[in-house]
Amino acid sequence: MTNKINIKTVDEVAHLARLEFKTDEEKNKIAGDMNRMLGFIDKLNELDTTNVEPLIYMTNEKNILRADEPKITLTQKEALKNAPKKDSDYFKVPKVIEQQ
Repeated sequence: MTNKINIKTVDEVAHLARLEFKTDEEKNKIAGDMNRMLGFIDKLNELDTTNVEPLIYMTNEKNILRADEPKITLTQKEALKNAPKKDSDYFKVPKVIEQQ
């Protein structure tokens, strides 16, 4: 198995996943973990799957769902009753998305 994941790749993945590694030791550990995962995938690629049909569903079981019947279980007024911050119609929450 050759190392396919290096620190630069870890930095790129960390940026995309919004992860933060405080030390190079942490980055090296995650790079090792990622390389082990790729090694496992490489091992699976050694299998001969010539006559194997793709698996679409894990079982032949069907979901048995109840009929969807609309009904009012909680009014808007009741839902807002114990809200810490609200206006006449909505919950008020802190802003979580910032413009860059």
